Amino acid sequence: MTKDSRIILIEANSITKFPVDFQMDYHAHIYCHNGSLSFLFKGKKFECVKGDFMFWFAESDVSDFVFSADFKASILWVKKQFLMDNIPDQSWGIDVQLYSRENPILELNKKNDKTQVLANFNLLNETFLDSKQLFYEEVLKLQMQIFLFRMWNIFSKNYQRRKRSVQSGTLYERFQHLVQLHCMQEREVRFYANKLNITAKYLNFICKQNSDVTASEWIQRITKERIIILLQNKNRNISEIADEMNFSSRSFFTRYVKKLLGVSPSDYRNRLG
Repeated sequence: MTKDSRIILIEANSITKFPVDFQMDYHAHIYCHNGSLSFLFKGKKFECVKGDFMFWFAESDVSDFVFSADFKASILWVKKQFLMDNIPDQSWGIDVQLYSRENPILELNKKNDKTQVLANFNLLNETFLDSKQLFYEEVLKLQMQIFLFRMWNIFSKNYQRRKRSVQSGTLYERFQHLVQLHCMQEREVRFYANKLNITAKYLNFICKQNSDVTASEWIQRITKERIIILLQNKNRNISEIADEMNFSSRSFFTRYVKKLLGVSPSDYRNRLG
């Protein structure tokens, strides 16, 4: 391993170990060439098989890895701060991140998706290794952004399929989907109840019945996830985020964030380093 370990590309097999510090400090991108890998993700069991792409964020609750004897995969590890510092300033990226936090496996349906994933891995790694070029840091940061755009394009197909299936689902599933779509602007239970043509009281009943959590708590949870992602992107200043989320002033936004995170937006950013 080089002293600069922001990006690491390896070919893995059934005896490969996932170091604990990698799970804490690196975002993992895995393409399964052969065999299978099962694991627990947030307590739920998943299985990745040949042709699947897996992704999970640093510090994710991932454990209990079980490899088949014929498992082979390409694994790209990217240091969490390097990736977060170079995320393109696009709202679509927030949707992808939230989707990935619940759905770590993508089933790649086309051969060109596999080719694109592996090409993305190799191009980012080759750029990283070519450290003697004159504009190394600038080119590497741009390549990180290009990598993300290309991966988001692949994610989008799965994300859109998921959206279509949810839109025809139960009232609870539709509520969850609506919050994902609108929580940047709307954080009142009544708004979502009106969208579903039911009362706020009945919406709370449905949420409690399905999850033991009220509609208001769900709105806060999903909004909290978005705020964290936005604050991690230091290319956006706090006033811009407050405007984007339809707060009348930065002070109102600060109070709302302190309620959700326990600290002000500025303090949260300072803790990131």
